[in-house]
Amino acid sequence: MKRVTIDDIAQAAGVSKGAVSYALNGRPGVSEPTRRRILEIAERLGWAPSSAARALSDGRAGALGLVLNRPPRVLGVEPYFMQLIAGIESVLATEGSESGALLLKVVDGVEAELACYRRWWAERRVDGVILMNLRMDDPRIDLVGELGLPAVLLGGPERTGGLPCVWSDDGAAIEEVVEYLFSLGHRRIARVAGPEEFVHTGTRTAAFERTARRLGLRDTRTVHTDYSDEAGARAARRLLASGAPPTALVFDNDLMAAAALGVAAELGRAVPAQVSLVAWDDSALCRLVRPPLTAVRRPIAEHGAAAVRLLLDLLAGGEPRDVETAAPILVPRGTTGRCGAVG
Repeated sequence: MKRVTIDDIAQAAGVSKGAVSYALNGRPGVSEPTRRRILEIAERLGWAPSSAARALSDGRAGALGLVLNRPPRVLGVEPYFMQLIAGIESVLATEGSESGALLLKVVDGVEAELACYRRWWAERRVDGVILMNLRMDDPRIDLVGELGLPAVLLGGPERTGGLPCVWSDDGAAIEEVVEYLFSLGHRRIARVAGPEEFVHTGTRTAAFERTARRLGLRDTRTVHTDYSDEAGARAARRLLASGAPPTALVFDNDLMAAAALGVAAELGRAVPAQVSLVAWDDSALCRLVRPPLTAVRRPIAEHGAAAVRLLLDLLAGGEPRDVETAAPILVPRGTTGRCGAVG
């Protein structure tokens, strides 16, 4: 369908293009009856302003950017991302702002992500961006500073380089999980984590190790993966087939935990009688598998909504700040029970 132009409106209204421009932009130069007639014709024809033209005229692109830097095989099946995007869109759809659209890009690799931010900013495609999966030495922090690109981080509050962030206390959640498993009699606990380079992975690992020391647990391990179900299954298989297998496994996402249920069945390990499993994030997947997964429930949609509100506030001239969302909570279900493994 052909895009409606100012020329089309002018022809239909029998006026000059200049008069149409005045009317559409709310400028003086046309009478009020003519303005109303032009606006009515524009609406009837389905005219919409060009985002590129608007960016040139007022410097606003009318969009916020989000780059998902994950392998496609993970992105296509991990529930976390849909919950996050749902939270973002809930704000953009209801709070009416000049930056009311989400520009989404999927890449595989840090350099591709950096190139995307440079291109978006050079082409005036976005007014600001939401950065996720903060890394230990994150090159994106310096880049958005050099570009002058407004940005909000999902994660922190450590290592943010002064960027405003939205975060929740992952360390406290890990502590609660380990204490819960300890109370059930588990003394050999392993954690299947995400990439070691992520700040939130380091936060969880430090809390895991700190809590284990406090409780006197000497046989704890952390294995790093790429979050995929395949990697989670491989890690679970190696751990459960080892000479002194853990009696409890804690996973950094629900996808890996669900895959571990299949591995336990493959190895003849009853869940939870012989091995307990705990997932992270608590998507619908945790409730649909059998037995349903014990999980740490994080406010993922709330994170997305809070990040958008914070970014829109920055674009409106607000002061940078950090926002702590509701704390994660442990939801016990059918994959955790008293330790019954021997040996």
